[in-house]
Amino acid sequence: MIRKIFPSSFTKHVCKSLPIFPAYRTFSDKSKREEMFHTMFREVLDSRPVPMRKEFVLNEKNTTETLEKLDIGPNNHHKPTTLGDKAAYYTVKTLRILPDTYFRGNHYMRAAMLETIAAVPGMVGGMLNHMKSLRRMSEDHGWISHLLHEAENERMHLMMWMKCLNPNFWNRMLVLGAQTSFFSAMCGYLEEEAITSYTHFLNDLDSGKIENGPAPSIAIDYYNLHPKATIRDVVLAVRADEAVHRDANHFLSDCLAIHDEDFFSKINTDKDKTSAS
Repeated sequence: MIRKIFPSSFTKHVCKSLPIFPAYRTFSDKSKREEMFHTMFREVLDSRPVPMRKEFVLNEKNTTETLEKLDIGPNNHHKPTTLGDKAAYYTVKTLRILPDTYFRGNHYMRAAMLETIAAVPGMVGGMLNHMKSLRRMSEDHGWISHLLHEAENERMHLMMWMKCLNPNFWNRMLVLGAQTSFFSAMCGYLEEEAITSYTHFLNDLDSGKIENGPAPSIAIDYYNLHPKATIRDVVLAVRADEAVHRDANHFLSDCLAIHDEDFFSKINTDKDKTSAS
């Protein structure tokens, strides 16, 4: 999901300024080259990622007060009932021991590791559903768009935290190793742990253990925050996103468990019930 931010004049200016690369000698004609690059880069230059929650795409800037009021459903724990649920739940709990021990109070690095992991399942799930839709030559019922949007959202979280830290070699290696450990079956419980981690982050900011510095500009733009937003505002916004991922992944997991992948029909049914009432 994208939103236009650059005027077409800017796009044309950038496309015209692009050089002739050796691989594109076929397009040595200036007008054809400009047309090709304009076509290739138009969507990239004219768009940007959009957050998960509607509160972040409104015209009004989000303040600390509005962020504090966002409903994250603190009691929305999905109780594991099936064997698969229990395996996923206790696996996530066990795998959390390593970052808790290694990073301790380094919430920035913990958040970076979390987001590099969380951005994987959505992309993998989106690709798998894309291939399944092609094989079956049938609709995907909305899964692909949601999963890819979720992956993009988690990647944007990572980009924000990377503006606040400079991980060393061993931190990067730990992240790389942990990234291979999480896939879709554990996403819902991973997001529950993410909310817990960001809540601890907030507590340390409020207690003064971590300096509440200015928010990175990428976070201000992405979440439509007020110009003087702080790290605490960013944590509140990211935690709100994680609440959406938590509920969505548990919902999708339940759909898979009962072999009912058409959740669009459920949405339409709920709309009909609301209209009737």
